[in-house]
Amino acid sequence: MSGVTIVKVKEIDDGMRLNRWFLKYYPGLGIGRLQKLLRTKQIKVDGKRAETGTRLQTGQEVRVPPLDNEADVSVEHSGVSARDAAYIQSLVIYKDADILAINKPSGLAVQGGTNTSRHVDGMLEALTFEAEEKPKLVHRIDKDTSGILVLARNRKSADKLTKAFREHTLQKTYLALSSGCPKQMRGEIKAPLEKAGEKSVVSSSGKPAVTTYDVLDNVGNKFALIAASPLTGRTHQIRAHLESIGCPIIGDDKYFGAERKKFSNITDKLHLHAYKIDLSAIYNKKVLIQAPLPEYFKNSLISIGISFKE
Repeated sequence: MSGVTIVKVKEIDDGMRLNRWFLKYYPGLGIGRLQKLLRTKQIKVDGKRAETGTRLQTGQEVRVPPLDNEADVSVEHSGVSARDAAYIQSLVIYKDADILAINKPSGLAVQGGTNTSRHVDGMLEALTFEAEEKPKLVHRIDKDTSGILVLARNRKSADKLTKAFREHTLQKTYLALSSGCPKQMRGEIKAPLEKAGEKSVVSSSGKPAVTTYDVLDNVGNKFALIAASPLTGRTHQIRAHLESIGCPIIGDDKYFGAERKKFSNITDKLHLHAYKIDLSAIYNKKVLIQAPLPEYFKNSLISIGISFKE
């Protein structure tokens, strides 16, 4: 039949119900129309009759009949454009029944604010998949920091994660490229921090803050690739702590002394990446999520001769 298309199910949609799949990719198609197309066998999965509740598997082929422009209707009810929906879904690096994780790029804010209209929070509806509700934010990372952002897919999971992030019981590892190298290759930075405008500064009157770190590789005293784990959760903690030991993060506008340096062979972006998080302790199963470094970060390491294998 003219206009019929065969669409392969993507890995990210594995396990999704057929009605949810159509809602995601053909948001203008009403449930009544979908049921009629299924009844009359115009929609099939792998050549076989399907129902609204059919669970899709990666690689299966969905037969989609002509839909008279219904496929072109944007997701007005959720406020997420088809373009943004495809974009935020492309960032997903982990999904199970309880949680989702995305590899957030540098420059994308987690929530809206002054002069910030495009953000993760505004695109969560597109990450519903087969669940009954959109995922929930349970923690934040800075706009210019890249890496893992964990989302809860149900209320029970949201409560668990919110508590764990609030009490700092989760093992988190960040990767930072610093200007300068710590004098000790491994150590602990104990320096209380307090807010001062848009920054956090080391102050005896500040709140306790502890960061452990390991130097993974370095170029003499010029540069270092550092794995840092915050044991407390102060604003900009890793950024402020590394600056306090004379090793500010490359590309950091706020924490680089009086004048931020720029390097001709290094991309001018913040080189701080939320690399790894271990959720095993709260889910009683192995849940270790890792987010690949962004290309600009990898290229910067290569350009200065620092080796790192993910």
